[in-house]
Amino acid sequence: MAEELRRVAVIGCGFAGIAAALKLAERNIPVTLFEAGKVLGGRARGVDYRGVRLDNGQHILLGAYHETLSLMDGIGVRDAVLRLPLALSVPGQFALRAPALPAPLHLLLGLLNAQGLPFSERLSAIRFALRLRLMGFRLAQDISVASLLARHGQDGNIGRLLWEPLCLAALNTPMDQASAQIFLNVLRDSFSHARSDSDLVLPRVDLSALLPDAAANHIRNRGGKILTGCRIRRIEAADQGFTLHWADGSENFSHVICATAPQHALPLFSTLPELAPAAGLIQKFSYQPIATIYLQYPEQVGLPHPMLGLSGGWAQWVFDHGRTHGIPGLLAVIISTEGAWQHIPAEQMAARIAAELARVFELPEPLWHKVIVEKRATIACTVGTERPEQKTGLRNFYLAGDYTASGYPATIESAVRSGVKCAGLISESISN
Repeated sequence: MAEELRRVAVIGCGFAGIAAALKLAERNIPVTLFEAGKVLGGRARGVDYRGVRLDNGQHILLGAYHETLSLMDGIGVRDAVLRLPLALSVPGQFALRAPALPAPLHLLLGLLNAQGLPFSERLSAIRFALRLRLMGFRLAQDISVASLLARHGQDGNIGRLLWEPLCLAALNTPMDQASAQIFLNVLRDSFSHARSDSDLVLPRVDLSALLPDAAANHIRNRGGKILTGCRIRRIEAADQGFTLHWADGSENFSHVICATAPQHALPLFSTLPELAPAAGLIQKFSYQPIATIYLQYPEQVGLPHPMLGLSGGWAQWVFDHGRTHGIPGLLAVIISTEGAWQHIPAEQMAARIAAELARVFELPEPLWHKVIVEKRATIACTVGTERPEQKTGLRNFYLAGDYTASGYPATIESAVRSGVKCAGLISESISN
């Protein structure tokens, strides 16, 4: 292929598209990114409100998210996160802290000494962890997480206080629907290799600043272009590649990476019949929401830890942005997966969450609140869900996104992995 035709278009500037473009730029492959919005980051982006930089959803990373952390290292933003050894706590009910020992001993001893559980359940959890390790974290046939826990006697308090919160945090799918195999893949990578893989990694800046903004500078410095507020309307296959059309222009490219959310990708596939198999899989997806409720309290208000679990109400996790982002008094509460909360106004939701926090932490009334709901935050990671590969049936056309096949739930790490893989496939095709 002639040098002038080696031009790559990346549609979508979420974490998948940014990861792909960054890797291509590092390999001196000309790349142009198209983003329909004004802010980079996709479903993990910064939001300005009342003079404070929030996120459209609170995210956490794990030490096992090697591709994401590697990208951050490469562009010099690793200090934008707070890294904490594994510690999970539900005030007044449960606490697990992993000691500084090699994996998996740190988890086993953490389970043995966990507070809030009878000794019999702690022993049962240890046997369960050892059994998973002997199984190689592989199931002969996928089942739901709820079925897996029931099969191994983990559906009591240990299920409610440990395994269910981990499942919701990782898969954003109810346990009776969630894929046990995908859940085991996360447990394998987090708990069975290096101790640091189980670290909790909390952003200290907004999500756009965490990776996309810094990566964008690297991409531009290496000759890449980023067009924001530019929605691709149509893609046509041409003799030498593809023509992309937007509201006031069009351009030809040799390769295309579609890195939009799956529901936004479907209209772009309509002119490309070779993508029908991928479109068919996407059309079968169901989605799960995530709500983030920000509550600003007086500056002296804070939590004993940066992140705490909650049980018995709608709130599942609460984060202290005073400890992480340097915004005193700002708490962020997460509600994962569908539920009754979806059917009430934001004002009532915030009031209920504030009441739940007040009961646990004896907090005053918040000064203000902001409710952000992503109705299609992730695909539902259900048993047997088929996901399209990054390489499609159309030559030089690739898919990137947390919804593509990775063996991982729809997380930032899954998105980054898909983008890195697409960049590698393009680099390989160009070198051949």
